[in-house]
Amino acid sequence: MAAMDPRNNGYVDPLNERERDEDLEVAEVVEVQDDQSVVSLKSNDSESKKKTIMENNGWTNAIILLGNQGLATLAFFGVGVNLVLFLTRVLGQGNAEAANNVSKWTGTVYMFSLVGAFLSDSYWGRYLTCTIFQVIFVLGVGLLSFTSWFFLIKPRGCGDGDLICNPTSSLGVGIFYLSVYLVAFGYGGHQPTLATFGADQFGENDKNSKAAFFSYFYFALNVGSLFSNTILVYFEDNGLWTEGFLVSLGSAIIALCAFLAPTRRYRYVKPCGNPLPRVAQVFVATARKWSVVRPENHRELYEVEGPESAIKGSRKIFHSNKFSFLDRAAVITEHDRNGTRINGWRLCSVTQVEEAKCVMKLLPIWLCTIIYSVIFTQMASLFVEQGDVMDAHIRKFHVPAASMSVFDICSVLISTGIYRHVIFPYVRPTELMRMGIGLIIGIMAKVAAGLTEIQRLRRVVPGQKESELSILWQIPQYVLVGASEVFMYVGQLEFFNGQAPDGLKNLGSSLCMASMALGNYVSSLMVNIVMVITKRGKSHGWIPEYLNEGHMDRFYFLIAVLAAIDFVFYLVFAKWYQPISHDEDSIKGSGVNRRAISELDQV
Repeated sequence: MAAMDPRNNGYVDPLNERERDEDLEVAEVVEVQDDQSVVSLKSNDSESKKKTIMENNGWTNAIILLGNQGLATLAFFGVGVNLVLFLTRVLGQGNAEAANNVSKWTGTVYMFSLVGAFLSDSYWGRYLTCTIFQVIFVLGVGLLSFTSWFFLIKPRGCGDGDLICNPTSSLGVGIFYLSVYLVAFGYGGHQPTLATFGADQFGENDKNSKAAFFSYFYFALNVGSLFSNTILVYFEDNGLWTEGFLVSLGSAIIALCAFLAPTRRYRYVKPCGNPLPRVAQVFVATARKWSVVRPENHRELYEVEGPESAIKGSRKIFHSNKFSFLDRAAVITEHDRNGTRINGWRLCSVTQVEEAKCVMKLLPIWLCTIIYSVIFTQMASLFVEQGDVMDAHIRKFHVPAASMSVFDICSVLISTGIYRHVIFPYVRPTELMRMGIGLIIGIMAKVAAGLTEIQRLRRVVPGQKESELSILWQIPQYVLVGASEVFMYVGQLEFFNGQAPDGLKNLGSSLCMASMALGNYVSSLMVNIVMVITKRGKSHGWIPEYLNEGHMDRFYFLIAVLAAIDFVFYLVFAKWYQPISHDEDSIKGSGVNRRAISELDQV
C-alpha cells in the first residue's frame, strides 16, 4: 500500500513505522557502543595514568626508604663497628672475651629480625613494625650516649689506646648492656621489614624494580656504614666515644623523621595473620592421615574453588613434587565429606600445604649460608684485632684498625655498580648461582687473611705489641669479603623474598639476617672450642690474649676448609631446589573462611 500524504490525517504506513523503529534501535545501539568505547578508552587511560603514578610513587617512596636505611645504618655501625675496642679499652675485657661478646651481640641483632618479621607478617604490618622498632632504636642509642658520658668515659678522652679508663661500676656496665641490646632489638627488628616494605612500593609483577631495589638497599646500607667506618671510627679511636655516639643518635632521629614524613603516600600491604597455626595444621593433618594413600593425580587434592585463596593476603600456589608426604594433608577422605564444616587440623588446601613445603625447601639453602656468615662476622672482630697488632701508621697518620672496613664498603659499592650496569645487562645469573659465587669469594677472603697473618707473625719484633707488617696488607681480605657480600647477601635478599609465600614475605627477608645471627653464634662457639683444644700445657692457643704468641692463621684456614665443604653441600641442595610457582590468575584471600563442606563435591 502506497503511503498517503502526511497531510491526510497524519497516517503513516506501519511498515515504514517498523523500519523507523529499527533504525532508531540501531542508532541507539551505535550510540551506546560509542559511549562504551569512550568509557573504555577513558578507563584504559585512567588505568595507564594510575600505573604511571604508582611507578613514580614507587621509586619516590623507595628512595626515601633507601635514605632511611643509610641513616639508620650510619647510626648502627657508629655503635657496632668499634664495639670490640670499646669493650677492651673502656670495659677492660680481653681479646677473646670481647670478640665473643661482639659476636653474641651482633647475632642478637640479626636474631631479633625474626621477631620483627613475625610481628609484621602476623599482626602489625610493615609500616607499624618499622615505626615501633625504629623508636626503640633511637631510645637505645640515646641511652648509650648518656651512659658513656655519665658512667664509663672517666677521665674524659680515655679509651684511646693510651689513656686508661677508671674501673667501671656495675650500674654503669648494666645500663651499657641494656642500651646496646636496645640498639640490637630496634635495628634488627625493623631491617628485614624495611626491605620488604620497600619492595611493596612496586607492583606485584614488577620484578626488575624489586631486584634493583634490593641491590640499592644493600648499597645504601654500605653508604651509611662508610661514614661510620671512617669519620666516627677515627673519633672513637681517639677517645671521643660519647661524641661518636651522639652523632649516631642524631642520624637515627633524622632517619625516623624521614621515614614518617611520607606516611600518606606509602603503599601498604595488610598482615596475613599468624602463619604458625597454618603450618602446624599441615603437619598435624599429615600425621592424622599417615595411612591414607595419596592420589596419583594431584588435581584430586583439595583446593578452594574460584580465584580467591583461602589464606588472607596470599595468592594460590601450584602443587609441587617436593616433600610429597605432606600432600596427605590435602587428601579428601570420607570423614571430611561427612562433616558439616571443614576441620583445618584434618584437611588443608593445596596452597596451605605448599606454604609449609616452601618453608622446608628454603631451610637447606639457608643452613648452607651460615658458614659464610661466620666469614662475614669475623670481619668486625678478628680482622679488627689482627689489624690492631699491625703497623697502622702511614707516615704520620694513624689508621684505626676498625676503619680498614672502609675497603670492604668501597668494594661493595664498586661491585654493586659493576654487577648492575656491566654484568646484569648481558648475563643474568640466578640468585642461587650468585650466592654460590659469593661463597667461593668468601673462601678466598679467608685464605688471604690467613696468608696475611703468616706474614704478620714473621715480622713480629720481640717485646713489641705491633708487628712491622703494614696494616695495608689487610686490604685484599676486606676487598674480597666486600665483593662476596654483593653476590651472597643481595642474592639472599632477592631469593628468600621472592621464594617465600605471600604470607611469609618478611620471614623470607629475615632469613638473610637470621643467617648472620647464627653465623655470629657459630663463630663465637668455634673460637671457644678452638681455644679449649689448642690451649694445652705451655701452648697459648690459636687466639690468645697476646696474638703474637698464637696462630690465628690456622683458625682462618680452618674456616676456609669448612666453607669449602659447605660449598659442596650447597651445590647439592641448589640443584635439588624447586622454585615456588604462584597462580598469577588468583587473587589474594580476604581472610573470610569460604571453605564450606559443599565445595568438596566440586573437587
